[in-house]
Amino acid sequence: MYAIIGAGPMGLCSARQLQKHGIPFIGFELNGDVGGLWDIDNPHSTMYDSAHLISSKRTTEFTEFPMDAEVAPYPHHSEMRRYFRDYAKHFDLYRHFRFNTRVLHLERQEKGWKLVSETDGQRREDHFDGILIANGTLHTPNRPALPGQFDGEVLHSADYRSPALFDGKRVLLVGCGNSACDIAVDAVHRAASVDLSVRRGYYFLPKFILGRPTDTFGGAVKLPRRLKQLVDGLLVRALVGKPSQYGLPDPDYRLYESHPVMNSLVLHHLGHGDIKARPDIARIEGRSVTFSDGRQAEYDLILQATGYKLDYPFIERAELNWPERAGAPQLYLNIFHPEYDDLFMMGMVEASGLGWQGRAEQAELVALYIRQLKTGSPAARSFQQLKRERAGLRLDGGYQYLELERMAYYVHKDSYRATIAQHSAELRKDLTTRSQPMAAQNLA
Repeated sequence: MYAIIGAGPMGLCSARQLQKHGIPFIGFELNGDVGGLWDIDNPHSTMYDSAHLISSKRTTEFTEFPMDAEVAPYPHHSEMRRYFRDYAKHFDLYRHFRFNTRVLHLERQEKGWKLVSETDGQRREDHFDGILIANGTLHTPNRPALPGQFDGEVLHSADYRSPALFDGKRVLLVGCGNSACDIAVDAVHRAASVDLSVRRGYYFLPKFILGRPTDTFGGAVKLPRRLKQLVDGLLVRALVGKPSQYGLPDPDYRLYESHPVMNSLVLHHLGHGDIKARPDIARIEGRSVTFSDGRQAEYDLILQATGYKLDYPFIERAELNWPERAGAPQLYLNIFHPEYDDLFMMGMVEASGLGWQGRAEQAELVALYIRQLKTGSPAARSFQQLKRERAGLRLDGGYQYLELERMAYYVHKDSYRATIAQHSAELRKDLTTRSQPMAAQNLA
């Protein structure tokens, strides 16, 4: 019996793949329903009212469960919640989960794991052959210390829900990722003023090109990495211009070496003066903020859109092969522990265009490995040795990703999916070969 921690998208597709391969499991979910952060009514969700999917539905959906035709190309979070609930119902996954249950602690045993959980104040201990950790990467806010004492209100984007928060306030947003830009656009319509403090350059991509979602272009012709960066960079420049034309710093790195921002509305509002670009914060005194360029302004609210930290509070860091100075656990394919064959990190991966299907492929590889390992197949033994040798190896496709904590588990989509597919094919082939003699025996 295996345990899956989390019933968000990753937990659900992990459950689906174990189900397909006949591997018994129990899921644990802190909320009362599936969907993870996509359920805005989940007390632990970091979703906000205006949030939509950043990637388009066709590049994001599960292949075996497409989104309805009437769903918009970039669905609202409420549509995504419905999608994951429909997925769980369609594949009969609900009955496998214990809801309103917090996993308190995982403890390695001589064989397998002890899992301590709590439901309605009642603690329970269970023993499992293995653990699939799928509790997500966007639930513990990164709240860097501000340089000084601010007398106004300080929040994180995780605390943000409705633009009513900004009514009549002088707002400073810190950060320029996708959430920061979404929230800045929200604030424009309610705040007295909106400033955006940006420390480094970003690439901005429009969500649509010629009426089609941007991420549906490309792929038909495979270009060498440098040529793709050059061609796509020139296209972005032609479509939206340079960030410096809007008062923002230009990137000092090539396209795709950090996660791009899928938002052109923020540039629209910067160009109209609705949002003012500011550099990094130098110091804060009372409600006065001094920026690195020496200019000052006063604010009522500082909202930090500074991302999230990986956090697995129910297991010791050492169990995850996670050195103190590393931004993420050192695992093969961001999944497999070099030594343990009964602990899998699910969904600790980011890549432009990976989508939920890419994560489902992760889960299928894990299910195939578990299944084949039990039979002692040569393919499983070969993979067992390989994951020891390649723990922490980064499938970056040759891209020089920025040395940022949030990029520590970033991969190149095509390289990653191709490697997953190769390993799955090897395990699946061995499974087919080994099942043939058994079938012949049954016929005899």
